Parts: sequence; structure tokens; C-alpha cells
Amino acid sequence: MQNARITLHPSKQRMQVRVDDILLADSTNTLGLCEHGYPPCHYFPRDDVRMGLLTVSETTTYCPFKGHAVYFSLGERRDIAWSYEEPIEGMEAITGRVAFYGVVNK
Repeated sequence: MQNARITLHPSKQRMQVRVDDILLADSTNTLGLCEHGYPPCHYFPRDDVRMGLLTVSETTTYCPFKGHAVYFSLGERRDIAWSYEEPIEGMEAITGRVAFYGVVNK
């Protein structure tokens, strides 16, 4: 899936997210998202994320290419992850998936 600014690529490669020795996510079913001007990131299915360790943050943002994002924190680590609960038309594939800031390990 792609638009002029964003491309999505399904990945079956095992991806993990660890923060301070805590395994937060482990998946072989991520969506790689490349957006012009930003580093690539992977969106994890919620079933592959330990959502019980994350708390919803008060932070929200809006991207004209993806929609409104909600953020999650891990203890004192604020806003380490985000999700688009109702993305704009054309980005439905990332609905409810969770992405993390710079902590994805292959």
C-alpha cells in the first residue's frame, strides 16, 4: 500500500522491542512504514505487544497523512509508542497497530 508520501510493506521478519530488558513486543507480522522525511518504523499488531505494561498518555498528535495518534508510556518513559485508532482513508492497514520510537531490534 502506498500514497505519494507513505509506503507500507508487510514484514514476516521477526521484530522485537525491548526497553530496559523488558520485552514489550515480539512479532513476525509487522507493517514497515516509510514516510518521506522520517526514519522507517514498524507497526506491531496489538496481540504481539504487551499492552498491559503500557499506559495511555495524554499526548495526541495529528498527521495529515495518517490521522490522529494516541500515545503510550512505560513507567517514567513518556510517549514511547503510538497508535492510530482511526486513521484516514487509505491508511486503514495501521488501525490499532502500535509503533515505537527507535527501540526496535531485529
